[in-house]
Amino acid sequence: MTGPIPASALVLVAIITTRRDLEIARVLGWYRIPLRRAPKVIAVDYLAFYQTAAFGTDERWKVNYAAEVKGHELTTRRQLLKDEPDHPRASEEYYKVGLGPLFNLERPITAPTWKRLTFLYTTGAYVSQAETVNDLVVRSEERVTLWRSLRERALQSGQYQPADLPELPFDPEILMFLEIIH
Repeated sequence: MTGPIPASALVLVAIITTRRDLEIARVLGWYRIPLRRAPKVIAVDYLAFYQTAAFGTDERWKVNYAAEVKGHELTTRRQLLKDEPDHPRASEEYYKVGLGPLFNLERPITAPTWKRLTFLYTTGAYVSQAETVNDLVVRSEERVTLWRSLRERALQSGQYQPADLPELPFDPEILMFLEIIH
């Protein structure tokens, strides 16, 4: 299935580390994020998935897939992955992000060299134009608009109080919760 992401959509690029997790997203319609590692704002319009080296030479270090976000809830890993009741993190809290159908992006967004990416906020406009992962980074004045949109969305979701979210990120050189190590 293909489906363009609207230009104004808020997009969270998230890491997907296994084929099993991609199948869970595709077949069961959800993605998990450990609460202790979660970005500040989960209430976005779309998730796009950055695939790790586990996907093999042809598919690694790319964003190939995305899905519309249908909502999220807090639960435990044990509730999400019932076949792993004795997992060391079974009792830890996770966000279960409900997804619409997974679709292929019109063209993959690549990372020419390995990047460690945890989460990256961007927009549908950036996703549609990006050729590389670095092209997803929102810079300049648009960054202020992106942050305000994310802040507003978080407050509307009732997940945070205004004091929990600063007006803008503290360090202008750090794009909200982006961790890319060259």
